[in-house]
Amino acid sequence: MSGLVRGKEVHFDDEYLHVYLEDGRIISTPLSWYEPLQKASLQTLKNYKFICQNSGIEWEELDYHLSIESMLYMQEKAA
Repeated sequence: MSGLVRGKEVHFDDEYLHVYLEDGRIISTPLSWYEPLQKASLQTLKNYKFICQNSGIEWEELDYHLSIESMLYMQEKAA
C-alpha cells in the first residue's frame, strides 16, 4: 500500500479549500493561505486537476500547484 495522501475531490466556499481524500478524510484550510487561489474566480478554482498520482492539485490557468501532504502539514501546524 502506498503512503501517498491522495485526493479525489476539491470544493470551495467563501473561506475554505476543502479536499476530500481517497481514505475518507477531508482537509479544510483557509483560502487566505494560498494567495493565488484567494484572488481567483470561482470558475478558475473549479478548473483544477489532480497531479502526481492524485497527491497534488494543479490550477493550470494560475500556474499554481499544491501538495496535499503540505496542506496536512500546514493544518496540523496551525492547530
